[in-house]
Amino acid sequence: MNILDQIVMRKRVEVAHAKQQVAVNELEKATNFERSTYSFPQFLQASDRTGIIAEFKRKSPSKGLINGSSTVGEVTSAYAAAGASALSVLTDEDFFGGHPQDLLQARAANQIPLLRKDFMIDEYQLLEAKAWGADIILLIAAILSPEEIRSLSAVAKSLGLNVLLEVHNREELLRSICPDLDAIGVNNRNLADFSVNIQTSFDLVEEIPKEFMKISESAISDVATIKDLKQVGFNGFLIGENFMKTTDPGAAMRDFVSDLISV
Repeated sequence: MNILDQIVMRKRVEVAHAKQQVAVNELEKATNFERSTYSFPQFLQASDRTGIIAEFKRKSPSKGLINGSSTVGEVTSAYAAAGASALSVLTDEDFFGGHPQDLLQARAANQIPLLRKDFMIDEYQLLEAKAWGADIILLIAAILSPEEIRSLSAVAKSLGLNVLLEVHNREELLRSICPDLDAIGVNNRNLADFSVNIQTSFDLVEEIPKEFMKISESAISDVATIKDLKQVGFNGFLIGENFMKTTDPGAAMRDFVSDLISV
């Protein structure tokens, strides 16, 4: 059993427990549930934004603790001020050190799209995402069937949420495309062994239909890579560890963006 299998197994237990603790009608009463969500494509293409989806992540299964001192409100606010098009916040606790409160704090501090970064396997998690202030949910093709992707994306759209589909190879991409997606992300990280290879994005970019925003995820650590990805058609770039491994992630992003603008 690889780490992804372990995460999904744990997630099923976690979701079942959450359903017992908080009823659907309680989630629907949340203040954030009534708010209008931000458009992910609009912010990705805004001229005053960078296309960067900046991530707040404390730890990962492959790297262990990445940053245990920075606070989500401070970091995400600095990301937004530096030109992030969207913010990604991990809510998985056991493997990534995240918490629902992180999403709530990021929402309270920012006025740009917010991605709930988690392993989504159940409609209930979409309701949680809406209640906690997310604008975007992530569907990972590696852990979902085509039918589950179609069903979850349709529910997400009915809630006003943007949908980012994540794929790792051509087979996942071709079997997972459906109408209710807003963006397709190519994860350059192999979730089975957590190795990374940026070439994955270049290999798949032409396979992604033009009607979807194209996102490259992971293994992005220099502005030259973003320049190359833009030239082949990518609209967005998810970056987390490159910023979070520093003592001041917000400053790291400001420096990165400064270099990006000057390229």
